[in-house]
Amino acid sequence: MAEHSHRDVMAVAGAGLALLAALGPTPAGAAPRDAGAGTVTGSGTAAAARFVPGPCPETTPEPIEALATARCGFLEVPENRARPDGRTIRLAVAVIPATAAKPARDPVVFMAGGPGGEVFDDIPFLVSSGLNRDRDLIVMAQRGNLYDEPNLACPELDRFDTTSVGLPSYAPRTQRLMLDAVKRCRDRLTAGGTDLSAYNTTENAADFADLRTTLGIGQWNVYGHSYGSNLALTYLRLHPQGIRAVAFDSIAPAQYVSLPFAWAGAREGLENLYRACAAQPRCKSRYPDIERTLNEQVRELDARPLTLNVRPPQGGDPVKVVLDGGALVNLLVAKAIPFAEVPAAIDELGRGNPERFARARAAGSAQVVGQTARGLTHSVVCAEWVPDHSASDVLKAGREAFPAWPDPVLAQAPQLAFQEQVCRVWHVPDRTAAMRAAPVSSVPTLFVNGTGDMKTGASWAQKTARTLPRSTTVRIPGIGHWVVPQSPCAQRVLASFLARPAAPDTTCVAGLGWEPFTITPK
Repeated sequence: MAEHSHRDVMAVAGAGLALLAALGPTPAGAAPRDAGAGTVTGSGTAAAARFVPGPCPETTPEPIEALATARCGFLEVPENRARPDGRTIRLAVAVIPATAAKPARDPVVFMAGGPGGEVFDDIPFLVSSGLNRDRDLIVMAQRGNLYDEPNLACPELDRFDTTSVGLPSYAPRTQRLMLDAVKRCRDRLTAGGTDLSAYNTTENAADFADLRTTLGIGQWNVYGHSYGSNLALTYLRLHPQGIRAVAFDSIAPAQYVSLPFAWAGAREGLENLYRACAAQPRCKSRYPDIERTLNEQVRELDARPLTLNVRPPQGGDPVKVVLDGGALVNLLVAKAIPFAEVPAAIDELGRGNPERFARARAAGSAQVVGQTARGLTHSVVCAEWVPDHSASDVLKAGREAFPAWPDPVLAQAPQLAFQEQVCRVWHVPDRTAAMRAAPVSSVPTLFVNGTGDMKTGASWAQKTARTLPRSTTVRIPGIGHWVVPQSPCAQRVLASFLARPAAPDTTCVAGLGWEPFTITPK
């Protein structure tokens, strides 16, 4: 699902990669030799793609240690494969060498979340999770990303986000300001020649197919999280050649994702949290009515929002925040408050102390301007998630999930406000029909989901696995969105799967549970 980045945890044949390994360590900024052009197919006519070595991206505010030995460059592909004579775009790539003395010959390629998430910023999480322990790790920025050409950042929207913490979530003025920022971003991008219709999951999948062939890799493994799992499913369906195994983390299945889908995920995650609290005697005793209290507070804050001046948790001067029903829901879905503290935060709110939620809201005033490819975000959401469901469908799904909440809150999918109006402004073609097909494949697959995930509910893994007969599904208790970096057990399961896709070792899951909840004095 849509997200800016993960901050909650905050096989060859590879002639191309085998050659790189034979060359030995290279200095930072070095790259694989140009594997030349490859003929690929995407959404239309065949077109040429090529890999061009180049320096690794300069990272801010802190350097990424793994890039010191990485081999980097750009994948050059047509912006729109249906118009092969149109302009060419460049996608930033890094190959991070395995740490093992004798690595496996099949690398793993990572597909980032978002859509529009900045993938190079994810490298430290991937490396600390062991993704490059036994095989090379390949990351490529999806089209429009920070280090790509063109870069589809929307600083206009980022700046709106920094001020939106002081606005009512779903008020007409908030909508007008947001739509104005969307329009200014769209006008700037299209004036620069960007074909927004070409920034979609089908083209993204074809980019990764091109990357494999231009690097000369015969077989590789795929690991995608959130929107990256959506992309990985599409890639498996359209470009099955050369795929050894696929791991999906926090599955957002392409055949199901929509605005109503968001309400199902929120409900599942919250229900799991309620059950976990009830299963811990101290939590159950201290917070026996957590669900009722939350329902009351959503209604109360929707009717009478709180306006406060709060110092952000990252420091700095106090900022104005508006805490209303929509903000409360969005903060929970975004895991802006650690799960262990959620019952305490809800209880405190019900007793007239909004401090935890207000500080979490204030944290949004420090957006990183220009880091996320919001142009890709809106092009994917508006083409693939929005068109085949109406505003009444969103409201209906919200009422089914949370019948005690007021309609003004339920009318907007969590973390996806005003999308119907945004998409009228963004104006890209409807691609839902192309995205609703389920992949049918005998490639081994692994689904890893967290039971605390309020964005993409864990139960979607079983639904998606129905057409993937060689699937293993794993649920990690008490973990939210993007599981592997947060769970040592999930890291072991993923490593086992990459080593033995047909028989991964999942035994560590049996002993897991939710961590103890914070218990505050009465």
